[in-house]
Amino acid sequence: MKYTRRSFFKTSGALASGLALGSLSFLKSCAPAEAEYNPFGIQLYTLRDVIPDDPEGVIRQLAEYGYKQIESYEGQLGMFWGMGNTGFRQFLDDLGIQMVSSHANVFQGYEQKVEELAEIGVPYIVCPFIGAQDTIDDYLEMADTFNELGEIANNAGLKFAYHNHAYTFEELEGEIPQAVLMDNTEPDLVEYQMDIYWVVAGGADPIEWIRRYPGRFTTSHVKDLAEVDGEYESVTLGTGTIDFNNILPVAEENGMVYHLVEQEAYRDTTPMDSARDNAEYMRQLDVIRVT
Repeated sequence: MKYTRRSFFKTSGALASGLALGSLSFLKSCAPAEAEYNPFGIQLYTLRDVIPDDPEGVIRQLAEYGYKQIESYEGQLGMFWGMGNTGFRQFLDDLGIQMVSSHANVFQGYEQKVEELAEIGVPYIVCPFIGAQDTIDDYLEMADTFNELGEIANNAGLKFAYHNHAYTFEELEGEIPQAVLMDNTEPDLVEYQMDIYWVVAGGADPIEWIRRYPGRFTTSHVKDLAEVDGEYESVTLGTGTIDFNNILPVAEENGMVYHLVEQEAYRDTTPMDSARDNAEYMRQLDVIRVT
């Protein structure tokens, strides 16, 4: 356990006052320091119902909840929420928050988006959705496209990643599309963002996939799952069935860098309340809590 010591002694000529304050300092020094945490983030899509009306206010509140990282998305105000890329970077810097990635439509205006993200030092651009393809050949073509997109990103100093949904873990023509994508993309060009909820919803084991492809799943969506009325639903962290304290250490051992909260449904809660409660849950995880 770490302790801190603060000196309250004044210069000579104020010894009595200095001794009194020194006693107070000694008592404070015996109290444990506040717990420290590794940074964790949130996908702003979690706040999609509220953030368009007040992006600055919402993100300030996220900072107060303890989020140190954000992943943006292309909402109605764009990836930079009406502030422009450099303005958004300055806004986040003032709050002590890092933009680590953004979901984007990578099939339109891709090079400009890459340039704007690169200009402000964002590490990742992420393809959030391709839809279930009809054939394995379609996935092979998509893998070729991912390699091309990854090369463009790399040339600009960014990394390209694909965010999975359940459909890539469902068998098609005797193969698993997620494996087809990962086996046919270059590791130095294409990384993967594991949405843990969708892996589980697709009937797969996140740990098995992380170990099968070490170094490929470098970011995550930490999103819990519960079965409600016979359907899977995204719920507040800790109220579902996914054991993140078991999954995330394995993920970090195999190259995962960023853990980003996401929630898509709000039964008996609100987006902001869920963001607050999810931050509190994250601080209890072994990979997040330092002391």
